[in-house]
Amino acid sequence: MQFDQTFFALVALVIFIGIVLYAGAHKKAAIALDDRAKLISKELNDAKQLRLDAEKLLADYKQKRIDAEKEAQAIVAQAKSAAAQYGEEARKKLTETIARRTKQAEQKIAQAEAAAAKDVRSSATELAIAAATKLISEQKAGAKLVANSIAAVKSRLN
Repeated sequence: MQFDQTFFALVALVIFIGIVLYAGAHKKAAIALDDRAKLISKELNDAKQLRLDAEKLLADYKQKRIDAEKEAQAIVAQAKSAAAQYGEEARKKLTETIARRTKQAEQKIAQAEAAAAKDVRSSATELAIAAATKLISEQKAGAKLVANSIAAVKSRLN
């Protein structure tokens, strides 16, 4: 039987495996693998916890966004209401101002009419007095009658 290189490689491999098993490398490898599995399991649990925290945070932000949108809608509604109320008050004040100014204008017109009528009466009275005076001066006869007539006209016109 001839021993070739393959046989010696096999014998060397068997001896190496025997030494490794005798030294307890398989136990150390198993412990290392178990530690690595525990580390991976711990990292998975941490990742799950982080995911749960992130989902909770996301839900909180969604709720805050919904609350903020509701608050914004309430603010907009309040602003619309205030604008409508302000518009109504402005219309009311404008109507009151127009009515007040119209009344003032009517009063000024009435005063102007009264003043014009008084001026016309006064002018008519003066013209009548002037005419009567002229007639009196032209006709001296009946001066007393004319003077009495002038006084009567004057008292009636004023």
